[in-house]
Amino acid sequence: MHALMDFFSTDYGLMSAAVIAFTLGMGVFYIRYIMKHVREDAAAAARAGKS
Repeated sequence: MHALMDFFSTDYGLMSAAVIAFTLGMGVFYIRYIMKHVREDAAAAARAGKS
């Protein structure tokens, strides 16, 4: 419990929380970005294969 209190009440704990949140957000962004472009490229390849 003391570690959790330190995590949310100290400057280094809050900075760690900010870095963790930023890293997770960046991971979600990259996954969505890559998956969007994979779908677009697959659709383009399917269109090119049909013509």
